[in-house]
Amino acid sequence: MTAEKAPMAFGWRVYGLGVMALGMACLAFGDFDPGQPVPGSFPARTALAYAAGAFIVAAAAAVEWRRTAAWGAAALTVYYALFAVILMNGRLLLTDYAVFVTYENIAMQLSITAGGLIVYATTARIDAALAARLTRLGRLAFGVCALVFGGAHFAYMHHTAALVPKWLPPTQEFWGYATGFGFVAAGVAILTGVQARLAAILATAMLASFGLLVNGRILLADRSSHWNWTESAVNLAVVGAAWVVADSLPRPRR
Repeated sequence: MTAEKAPMAFGWRVYGLGVMALGMACLAFGDFDPGQPVPGSFPARTALAYAAGAFIVAAAAAVEWRRTAAWGAAALTVYYALFAVILMNGRLLLTDYAVFVTYENIAMQLSITAGGLIVYATTARIDAALAARLTRLGRLAFGVCALVFGGAHFAYMHHTAALVPKWLPPTQEFWGYATGFGFVAAGVAILTGVQARLAAILATAMLASFGLLVNGRILLADRSSHWNWTESAVNLAVVGAAWVVADSLPRPRR
């Protein structure tokens, strides 16, 4: 670790905490994250779900300590890139390529992958040039995910608006469109590098507000739902990934 990498610490720990919560939800319910679709008829599916949950918890816990952060981040990056994005969700592109939620699910898993890649690049003892390339790749991947998140808000506006608390002025639809545009703007900024750090910070704050105003409220209403627990955990993991992206971007010079 070098001094200039120290500011990453809190962001990557939020990331690790979110992914750890996701693995614990898998262990508690003996099932995969719904965003990681595994056919019900898959051999030894429940045993694999427990194994995946234990692996995710162990790798995410490793992220919380500086000495093992690189190893934990590398393990999560490989798991999410190879299994969650390519094998679990990638196969759905063959049958559900015309359904936008397919891309949203992939973006959720890819954003967690991007966070892990940046944490690895920032904490591992690797060549500085390679670390910079991996970090940039992680940022670009997250930028694309932000565009997809925004598109999902527009594609499913009826559902998006319904999740907004009714007491929040001016209207539920206003916030549905506003957050959709916010994601698109953040994605464009991160991809182009124009006000990228500010965009990543605002995206982090927006995602955190979802956890408080949407996911938290739904979870309290039904704490027996596997879906509600995993959605809250995924949101926290994506908050951490966005935070990691923000921390990896240089502060503007005065």
